[in-house]
Amino acid sequence: MFGECHAHLFMNGSDYKKAVRDHEGCPDESLIRRELEEYRNRGITFIRDGGDRAGVGLLASKIAPEYGICLFTPVFAIHKEGHYGGIVGRSFRTPEEFRRLAEEVRKAGGDFIKIMTTGIMDFRTPDGLTGEPLSYEEVRGMTETAHDLGMKVMAHTNGPQAVLDAVQAGVDSIEHGNFQNEESLTALAESSAVWVPTVVTVRNLIGDGRFDDRVLQRIWEGQQRNIRFYRKKHGTVALGSDAGAYRVPHGQGLVDEYQAFQDIFPGDSTLDADLRYGEALIHTFKRGEN
Repeated sequence: MFGECHAHLFMNGSDYKKAVRDHEGCPDESLIRRELEEYRNRGITFIRDGGDRAGVGLLASKIAPEYGICLFTPVFAIHKEGHYGGIVGRSFRTPEEFRRLAEEVRKAGGDFIKIMTTGIMDFRTPDGLTGEPLSYEEVRGMTETAHDLGMKVMAHTNGPQAVLDAVQAGVDSIEHGNFQNEESLTALAESSAVWVPTVVTVRNLIGDGRFDDRVLQRIWEGQQRNIRFYRKKHGTVALGSDAGAYRVPHGQGLVDEYQAFQDIFPGDSTLDADLRYGEALIHTFKRGEN
């Protein structure tokens, strides 16, 4: 089985607020072990966590080997104060504060730095995002700081200009990358960064009733077009489901993500090899392997 290249061990796939309560004050080890068991049952032996505020990912990385799993974590994601990201991490106001947080991640045993450069999809429209993206200068400064510390950069980024900025700033992976255009997809494909699209965060919502299916279907169709174009440009892609997000259960989320790619590329004999190559690059996010 493939590895899960984007998960949130602290989320439960159904109720974010409950997940926060469950781990408030101290990570609930029993819940972490339950999720790790789900991965083991599906033969998933690699997980790259996306961070959290409660220390769940860090604890999970310590006990995952008991389940035959290698788990990388950024400990917590880092976002600019007043911008999206509090759901999974901590904020900074100045470049000096960002460096202190990055150094804290390193000292705590984090494997890489995760930065938040944009908001998330606004499911009320087929191409809307929440919040304002960070500037190129800000993203470059964050990336350079992380690289100076010997850490690779996982970037939560959506929108064409934001992806262009992140790629030009030198991030090592683009997470989600929704609503791109041919220019940003080409730049991403020509870079050394890995794209982890996490498409089942949309596909698994269709028919759920939480959002307008017409909007969701248009987003899903756009995702398929973009991924097809990106692979034609020989871009590097890896499987990550955003496991723990709503309707994306741990373990099963990766199974669903792989099925989505098989549906986008039916009968493609090179798909598995391409996905394994992308995953191999994600494995280099382990600190010390830059």
